[in-house]
Amino acid sequence: MSAPVMGEPLPIELANATYAVRGRLQDGLRTVVELAAWLEAVRGRLALPLPDSLEPTTADLAGARELRDGIRALATAATAGSPPEPDAVEAVNKHVRAAPRWRELSWDPVPAAHAHSSAPAVPAVLSAIAQQAVDLFTGPELADLRACHAPGCVLFFVKDHHRREWCSAACGNRARAARHYSQTRAK
Repeated sequence: MSAPVMGEPLPIELANATYAVRGRLQDGLRTVVELAAWLEAVRGRLALPLPDSLEPTTADLAGARELRDGIRALATAATAGSPPEPDAVEAVNKHVRAAPRWRELSWDPVPAAHAHSSAPAVPAVLSAIAQQAVDLFTGPELADLRACHAPGCVLFFVKDHHRREWCSAACGNRARAARHYSQTRAK
């Protein structure tokens, strides 16, 4: 089973590559094939282009997992209102520093900016996601970052509507069903 991709900001999508099925934690980035599938699923939202024939390495997988775990730790701390572990901060910063990026101008037939990096594709993309994590954790979206409180869910989301309480409609249904079951059982 692959990691969920739910339209959240990319750092949160990456953090959510650790998810739960029936209350049991799952790792959506166990193999380079799963990393390639996740990158393909978010390809259109990446700050840097990926080659058509993407073949991540085991080092790419280790880097993605390290960044994912760092972002999850930061999100957990932020949603709990507590300071994060320094290792989580360093994991994100390490990836930010790993790949210099710049934008270049083209004019064919209209002006456009194209992102470039001197690093290989996957480390460059992870670096861009790490930079987006820095922006998320230091910007106004942090106030809207939430941990889903549906039974058995371990995902994070950015609250984009004042009535949103869960990461997905399915989690909302589970939470309402659990609440109903609890209320009818108590009678």
